[in-house]
Amino acid sequence: MKNSFKVLALLAGVSALLFSCGQSTHKTAGESLSGEIKIDGSSTVYPITEAVAEEFRTEQPGVKVTVGISGTGGGFKKFGRGETNISDASRPIKDKEHEVCQENNITYVDLMVAYDGLAVIINPGNDWVDHFTVEELKKIWEPAAQGVITKWNQIRPEWPDEEIHLFGPGVASGTYDYFTEAVVGESGSSRGDFTASEDDNVLVQGVAGDKLGLGFFGLAYYEENADKLKLVAVDGGEGPVAPSLETVSNGTYSPLSRPLLIYVNSTAAAKAEVQAFVSFYLAYAPKLSQEVGYVPLPEATYAEQTSKFNTFLEGLKK
Repeated sequence: MKNSFKVLALLAGVSALLFSCGQSTHKTAGESLSGEIKIDGSSTVYPITEAVAEEFRTEQPGVKVTVGISGTGGGFKKFGRGETNISDASRPIKDKEHEVCQENNITYVDLMVAYDGLAVIINPGNDWVDHFTVEELKKIWEPAAQGVITKWNQIRPEWPDEEIHLFGPGVASGTYDYFTEAVVGESGSSRGDFTASEDDNVLVQGVAGDKLGLGFFGLAYYEENADKLKLVAVDGGEGPVAPSLETVSNGTYSPLSRPLLIYVNSTAAAKAEVQAFVSFYLAYAPKLSQEVGYVPLPEATYAEQTSKFNTFLEGLKK
């Protein structure tokens, strides 16, 4: 999975930087719709989905769109039970989650909406860390580190003989799954003695208030709080690279770049309001994803996702 994410990021290239919403011709105005669309899932994808929902509500005030945050795993639980129409996800659905959908006769389509880079962050008062290697991050976060790797000078001798205070997304988070896979080598495998929360704002506050703090979450949350956090470059083998619009889109911020997705329930997709919302999402994601701190896909990739959704809708008619 890790390599496939890197390939996806490489495919984005410079064209992601050039694509703008102005190239889209999708309109929902003129056709008044009603109904309710329930969305839940990834806290990382939430800013994009909420931005899209806000714009959509303006054009379609008769449609009630609610966007929740329960983490990618929590979102898939609700999605698999048929409680939501769309699930925000910062990782692909797992086999066991897919099986729950099958058991409940739920079919779906998955659509990429943007790229994200995971931000490794420290407190601005930390003046000793200039970058981490992936090996150093693994040494800190792997299960064997629990109760063993507890101080900064255990990572590099020249660093202080002070405790490391760790903050990270909860185990239901797709961000947690991706980070552990990319860094530790196994999704969902890490030490357990860290402050965990599905709310990235809690993690921001934790690191911002602790000089010895170290954490990770989606790049957008760093961008929103750059005045009280310090971003750390990561060396994936080609030298230290900090996450940015450019380094995420061209794949040089490796291995902590990934695609962000939405999953659409087939029953919901048969409804006009959901079809309009998803089409609107894919049309406006290039502009809105960048506005909230993420990296838009190439224009051709958005066209592919739109075609994929339309083909899915055609299949529902058969």
